[in-house]
Amino acid sequence: MTVHDKFLALGTHFGKVFLLDIQGNLTQKFEISPVKINQISLDESGEHMGICSEDGKVQVFGLYTREGFHENFDCPVKVVALHPRFSSSNYKQFVTGGNKLLLYEKNWLNRWKTSTLHEGEGTITNVQWRANLIAWANNMGVKIYDISTKQRITNVLRDNVSLRPDMYPCSLCWKDNSTLIIGWGSSIKICVVKERGHTELRDLPSRYVEIVSAFETEFFISGLAPLADQLVTLYFVKENSDHMEEFRARPCLDIIQPLPEGYEEISSDALTVRNFQENECRDYRLEHSQGESLYYIISPKDIVVAKERDQDDHIDWLLDKKKYECLFFCNQKIGMAYINHLVEKGDYDTAARKCQKVLGKNMELWENEVYRFKTIGQLKAISQYLPRGDLRLRPAIYEMILHEFLKSDYEGFATLIREWPGELYNNMTIVQAVTDHLKKDPMNSTLLTTLAELYTYDQRYDRALEIYLRLRHKDVYQLIHKHDLFSSIEDKIVLLMDFDKEKAVDMLLDNEDKISIDRVVEELRNRPELLHIYLHKLFKRDHHKGQRYHERQIGLYAEYDRPNLLPFLRDSIHCPLEKALEICQERNFVEETVFLLSRMGNCRRALQMIMEELEDVDKAIEFAKEQDDAELWEDLISYSIDKPPFITGLLNNIGTHVDPILLIHRIKEGMEIPNLRDSLVKILQDYNLQILLREGCKKILVADSLSLLQKMHRTQMRGVRVDEENICESCHASILPSDMAQNFSVVVFHCRHMFHKECLPSPGTIPGVQFCNICSAKRRGPGSGIMEMKK
Repeated sequence: MTVHDKFLALGTHFGKVFLLDIQGNLTQKFEISPVKINQISLDESGEHMGICSEDGKVQVFGLYTREGFHENFDCPVKVVALHPRFSSSNYKQFVTGGNKLLLYEKNWLNRWKTSTLHEGEGTITNVQWRANLIAWANNMGVKIYDISTKQRITNVLRDNVSLRPDMYPCSLCWKDNSTLIIGWGSSIKICVVKERGHTELRDLPSRYVEIVSAFETEFFISGLAPLADQLVTLYFVKENSDHMEEFRARPCLDIIQPLPEGYEEISSDALTVRNFQENECRDYRLEHSQGESLYYIISPKDIVVAKERDQDDHIDWLLDKKKYECLFFCNQKIGMAYINHLVEKGDYDTAARKCQKVLGKNMELWENEVYRFKTIGQLKAISQYLPRGDLRLRPAIYEMILHEFLKSDYEGFATLIREWPGELYNNMTIVQAVTDHLKKDPMNSTLLTTLAELYTYDQRYDRALEIYLRLRHKDVYQLIHKHDLFSSIEDKIVLLMDFDKEKAVDMLLDNEDKISIDRVVEELRNRPELLHIYLHKLFKRDHHKGQRYHERQIGLYAEYDRPNLLPFLRDSIHCPLEKALEICQERNFVEETVFLLSRMGNCRRALQMIMEELEDVDKAIEFAKEQDDAELWEDLISYSIDKPPFITGLLNNIGTHVDPILLIHRIKEGMEIPNLRDSLVKILQDYNLQILLREGCKKILVADSLSLLQKMHRTQMRGVRVDEENICESCHASILPSDMAQNFSVVVFHCRHMFHKECLPSPGTIPGVQFCNICSAKRRGPGSGIMEMKK
């Protein structure tokens, strides 16, 4: 998280960035990356933001303008920092850090120029930019770079190298434009950047760093922030300290006074955050807003805001510590006088809130105040501050307040029932009171819902369930799951489905082990429309689980869900085809009947139904194409030959499956056929297209053959390596003579057999043609190679 005086910028582990106001209210949201945000940087004006994430994305953009920089790197980018005056056109600079620290600057051509400030010492884990100074930390230590002189001016080494830098990261914080505070592990150093004298310059940087304070602490540092001349530290207890049992306990926020070689503790507060037992030192961050003097403690699950105490806080602290004598001569008299003053002013809420500190554990005073607030009609104000922890008032007090709310404010009554533990009052007394009020207003949903909650507190879940079902309350399914009430809903399945069919069916299917399929079917036997919804979803999940009900489902689909009947018949392998055919024929479901006839092997009857009842030539042609049966095509042509519209459809579609000439010859002379000319033209165009395709294929074939022939020719024209390891296949002597100066002749065939020329027999009957004796002997019969050559 990064803090500005105007707002907060919060990055999450899932790649989102939220802008919050100072009170923590969400004002804007950005979807940056699917992985975690590593760092966010803001300029001084709060008008520009820089973001980097674990997948290598870097984005720098204006919150109120369209300008921006977007880049994806091939490695995680851990840190990003904008120039504090980035909004000014002269300071368009920012740095990013992963394995190296890169500086981006916008030149006069409005392009980004990149330069490397540092690399080679591991991952950059933190970077802070103040004025002209950039401080960054890597595994070796902390460096400071002067952007105005383009010089690195210091290297502060890490002290405790035994600590893993990823588990105990470095904390950097600028107190002002020249003072850097470094916290690493258990070490704190305060560094001041100073100017060198002119006599000292020589080849050295114009600035240097002096460590004015350095000391070790008894804790691990998670974050640092300045507070005047003191330090605010967020820390973990050290593992080897006297508080070893507190290791991984709550994080602590301390104010310390740095000394040259040590520190003095001013105050210490332990913080409670969610899941603090599971957190490490690296899981906490401390950010601060200088303008508002606010300090933000960031943990994986919570953000805690700390601020300096004012006079009102001091008074509250004295009251909380029971140090009333520091303020008043008599604590009870002054405290009660203060509450009376607030009541007289009409500030009932503040008066009730102060009762917590003034009355403390005095139960008698508490009861007196409750009766006083009842007298003035302000029980609602004090009800939210009553003791409800280990120390409690008498149950009658809480019951009195509940009865008062029940008379005039049903919503307030319901709120108290939800907020107050059920042990504060007699549950049966309140149940009876609510029941009495329901006699006057039996359909009041607020009272019914509250009564269901009271039954839930009393573990009478059956009654609560009945009310929720009666109200069609959204929490009914949560109640069933939370308290495992599946045995209680076996006779209420119809009510559940009447309430919400989708949720009810999903719940029943998800818990088949608790409510069996057979039980659900039995309960829904008199509600076939609901039974169909359940069996349909069961079939969509698993085609085999409800196979015993597939026969019944045929009628249910036919009655309530005709569009899904055909998909069901296609997907089910347990459906009795004869029964399905009977139902579909009774209801005159032609498409389903056609499918069943074809599945049962009666394709001719199926085709006849398509032609006679559907009178859809396109569907008939599509059916014939699917079956790919010559007899079906013959039946289709025979049926269509005296129907001109069918002939037109056939002429337009069967050209790729049946020779159109067969159809044309059978057309009676003189028959008028709609769009015959267009159909004939289409046939000719299809024929021409087929001819063109054949010619194109032929050209490709010839070109490929020629290419392969040329490739084979080039391959056969290549030289063949001959060395002393090769032998003559006839005499088995080395193919090369021992004396290479002598004249010799060698014959090498494409089959890679080699011979001395004198070892080969005579060429044969064809002058100039010589065959390999070995390969020729493998052919069919003596002399077959010569015969093939003659052919």
